[in-house]
Amino acid sequence: MQRQDERDIRELLITLRAEHRALDMEIAALESQPYVDQLHVKRLKRKKLQLKDRITALEDQLLPDIIA
Repeated sequence: MQRQDERDIRELLITLRAEHRALDMEIAALESQPYVDQLHVKRLKRKKLQLKDRITALEDQLLPDIIA
């Protein structure tokens, strides 16, 4: 992997992690309210999970394959 590609991936990871944290905080704020739109919370959780999967895939690209 070239250095520029690695830099781009790391920058994207920073952005995605920030978005993941923001979603986590938004979900927590919504769930603390007495009346919660469960469908909205479910959609946010699904989006958060998709972000986590994307973050994991990008992290895997940065780590070299090691045969144990």
